[in-house]
Amino acid sequence: MNGREIENLIKLLSRLPGLGPRSARRAVLQMLKKPETLMIPLSHALEETANAMTNCGICGNIDVVDPCHICADRNRTRDAICVVEEVQDLWALERAGAFKGQYHVLGGTLSPLDGVGPDDLRIDQLIERARDEAVTEVILATNATVDGQTTAHYITERLIETGVKVTRLAHGVPVGGELDYLDEGTLAAALRSRSAV
Repeated sequence: MNGREIENLIKLLSRLPGLGPRSARRAVLQMLKKPETLMIPLSHALEETANAMTNCGICGNIDVVDPCHICADRNRTRDAICVVEEVQDLWALERAGAFKGQYHVLGGTLSPLDGVGPDDLRIDQLIERARDEAVTEVILATNATVDGQTTAHYITERLIETGVKVTRLAHGVPVGGELDYLDEGTLAAALRSRSAV
C-alpha cells in the first residue's frame, strides 16, 4: 500500500509497547503530514539519544551521563537504596516524587524457567553497595509477581550478611480501589500489611 520506507517505519514503531500496527500507522501518518516540525526533529532526537545514552555504573539507570543525574545529585540521601527490577520502575517511582534516596536497577528478576539466575542480574553489585557504612536500609520494590517475590526473598537472604535493614513496599488496596473489584491475592496482602491509623 505504501512505499518500503513508510512500511518499515510503521513496522518499527509497532514494536514499541502500547503501539500496535494501527496506532503506529496513525503516528506515521501524523509525522508524514508535518515532516519539518515532527518527523525531522524526532529523527534528530532519536539519533542524538542513541549516541549519548549510557547505563549508570552505580545504579544501572539509563541516562546520558555516568553517573546518572540521580546518583550525582548531592541533595539525595545516601542511607537508603530502593531496589527495582527495571529502569521503567525507577522512572515510575521518580514520577511519584516520594523517594529521595538512591536506586539500584537489577535488570530483571530471577526466573529459572527462562534461565535467569543470580549471576544474570546486578545482585552482587547491590550487596557491595549495601556494605557501605552510610547505607542503613534497602527497600525492595520488586513487582508482586512470583518472580518478583522470589527475587526479593533471594536478595533478603543475601543482605543478611551486610546487617542493613531490609524493607518491602506495601502491597494491597490501591488508592481509589474498591474492595469488591480486587482479587483475593491483593485483599490477602492488604490484610497482612495493615497498619494502625
